[in-house]
Amino acid sequence: MTTETILTQIDERGLATLTMNRSELHNAFDDLFIAALTTELRRLEADDSVRVVILAASGRSFSAGADLSWMRRMADYTREENLADALGLAELMRTLSGLGKPTIAAVQGAAYGGGVGLVACCDVAIASRRATFCLSEVKLGLIPAVISPYVVEAMGPRAARRYFQSAEVFDAAEAHRLGLVHEVTAEEELPAAVERLAAALLANGPHAMTAAKALVARVASGPIDGAMIRDTAERIAAARASAEGKEGLSAFLEKRKPRWVKG
Repeated sequence: MTTETILTQIDERGLATLTMNRSELHNAFDDLFIAALTTELRRLEADDSVRVVILAASGRSFSAGADLSWMRRMADYTREENLADALGLAELMRTLSGLGKPTIAAVQGAAYGGGVGLVACCDVAIASRRATFCLSEVKLGLIPAVISPYVVEAMGPRAARRYFQSAEVFDAAEAHRLGLVHEVTAEEELPAAVERLAAALLANGPHAMTAAKALVARVASGPIDGAMIRDTAERIAAARASAEGKEGLSAFLEKRKPRWVKG
């Protein structure tokens, strides 16, 4: 799919690269862009040929968050219109975070406001050393509300208290220290780093990765009690009995590649 603001490429391996393409606006988003990005993510979710999704951006910035023209319109919104607007962004974040396929954020430049939310919603984030980050909402008298569940999960409540209130700009090294990004690389090496990770993901069972993502959400949400122990045992029993699990074990024992690995 190619639109004015979103470019999508899917290679023969099932690696989908979704590129935000508003470089002249630092890939800032408005309500129309949010809706288009949500729709495209859902399309990739439903496409069985897609195995891994990379979220990238054109130009020098990853995403500056809300664009100025949208913010100007917001100033005249009623409370109900603001609520509908916020729910649209919340749905984008929920869609990206809950995508049943591995997601990688390739952060080549600045990520501000909602752009930080996009990074936090991806399963893995790799940033160039040039990338910077800022939760800038309080400078405008606002708060990073709908992105907060994902950002707090990524960086922890202690760091969030600081950066949500200070609106300081921090670099990729600090984002890595906080856990917001998993890896930092030279700008020119970012595509290769993303490709290495994507190749590793493509070697794994697609349904197993979806189940592993759901497992993390389940285990993180509750105490280690009898119910959790039972639930985790049932999950591995189901995986072992699945067609994918049987194929993976057979391939390992027979010293061959499983059927889901192409080439």
